[in-house]
Amino acid sequence: MSKIPVGYGLNDCPPIKETVPLSIQQIVVLVFNVLPVPLLIGAGIGLSASEITILVAGCLLVTGIATAYMDSVPMVAFTGNVTTEGLGKDGFQEAYIEGITMPITKHNYTVRRVEDLADTMRAAFRIAQSGRKGPVLVDIPKDVTAAVCEFTPKNPEPIRTVTTFNAEQVKWAADLINAAQRPLVYFGGGVRSAASCQPLRDLLKKAEIPATYTLMAAGVVPYGDPMNIGMVGMHGCYTSNRAVADCDVLIAVGTRFSDRVALNPKTFAKNATIIQIDIDPSELGKNVEVDLSIVGDAAYVLNAMLPQIKEKKHPEWMAMIHEWQAQDYHPVSDPARLMPHQVIGEVCNQCGPEAVYVTDVGQHQMWAAQYLRHAKSRGFITSGGLGTMGFGYGAAIGAQVALGNDHRVIMLTGDGSFHMNLNEACTAVSYELPIITVIFNNQVLGMVRQWQTAFYGKRFSQTDPHRKTNFVKLAEGFGLKGYHCENLAQFQEAFADALKQKGPTWIECMIDKDEKVLPMIPGGGDINDIIME
Repeated sequence: MSKIPVGYGLNDCPPIKETVPLSIQQIVVLVFNVLPVPLLIGAGIGLSASEITILVAGCLLVTGIATAYMDSVPMVAFTGNVTTEGLGKDGFQEAYIEGITMPITKHNYTVRRVEDLADTMRAAFRIAQSGRKGPVLVDIPKDVTAAVCEFTPKNPEPIRTVTTFNAEQVKWAADLINAAQRPLVYFGGGVRSAASCQPLRDLLKKAEIPATYTLMAAGVVPYGDPMNIGMVGMHGCYTSNRAVADCDVLIAVGTRFSDRVALNPKTFAKNATIIQIDIDPSELGKNVEVDLSIVGDAAYVLNAMLPQIKEKKHPEWMAMIHEWQAQDYHPVSDPARLMPHQVIGEVCNQCGPEAVYVTDVGQHQMWAAQYLRHAKSRGFITSGGLGTMGFGYGAAIGAQVALGNDHRVIMLTGDGSFHMNLNEACTAVSYELPIITVIFNNQVLGMVRQWQTAFYGKRFSQTDPHRKTNFVKLAEGFGLKGYHCENLAQFQEAFADALKQKGPTWIECMIDKDEKVLPMIPGGGDINDIIME
């Protein structure tokens, strides 16, 4: 095994004084994506400047790659390294990035000859977009970046779409769906990444099957569609979680059974025959046992299934759904304070359904998922799998650049998340990107505080950073316009004015520090443990 700059082999046991801090760093960096973490930890264990650089590099890039991997986002990351000759010799700022990122990429490369660079890049983009989409990393040593060769142009190779599936399994699935009295579709981001979302919508309509979805699939079935019964899982609505518990056939399409949905795998859909359709065979039957699994692109599988599905109504089942909807959680407005559902409702009223909504991670992310009126499958961008705080502003900039300034991009964030990457305002200002950022400022780490309130007897720890950030003045310092709102009327006026600006804007919304995300099912629980107040 060649020497790598981490300092230890696979079978080595590093001293506890190094193992513990480094482990803590990895956990904290993955959750919070903050630069001071590696700096503090590296200094604390006496690492050299070059060794700390490796930790910093991991903090800045690895989290983004892991986020893309968890959310099946096609991405190609290019990294620089020491010279080819210097690889494996612990040179200044050398990092074995290929090994570091191996568990969180579909594939990665180290280009050792400039003649291989073009073909490697072509392969990287093809792999990132083929099958289950995801990140690919290309590491380029310094001497390769400086080398010269003759470039041979080639047409891009077509992206390999998975069109094959087991026809017999599709027939069995159709038979199960036709015989069901209480069918339910549970779909995820894999539908959004499939060849088309329409076959799913056609299935719901043809067989009158209600559908629930994960955070990553918001917008696939439009808001207001009678078959859309809302998000499922920890912060999903009562109706959808109740339906999962009571259905007799569950069709899981383009989704995994994550711990945010199948909080208790032993009781999840325990009364149902479970059919799972996914392009990634490794996700089939993971966490939750399924009765029938089909490997394939969701669009192709459902298109083949549709002719075998009978047109059918389920009046008793839909009556039960409507009864649960009447019992569901609905926030009550308080005229004395500004509340999240009021803010999000007003954003939807003024922007309309065609806006693209981007979120950071925290309570605001769940409020956005619950209250936004989505109209298109790619109109909601968030970090669902890894839950990366600080994700929002960079993602909003990317969306605005991709769509152009004629399109409206709204970024929803919390004061905790926004503090992590608000420096990206420099980029937004430089390119005059008209991103409207709505900051839900409760002056605490709201989701952690909510958990400490519910499960730890209000023994609050490290949830109040005691920050005194003046977001209006900070915005002005960056060269953009900022607003401060404490009631709905102020927000309505501020948002209307922000829509008229050519460049980026921030709107700070002061909300109560004990505002909660409801409903909520505790980790390891099920519908019987749901918290509604």
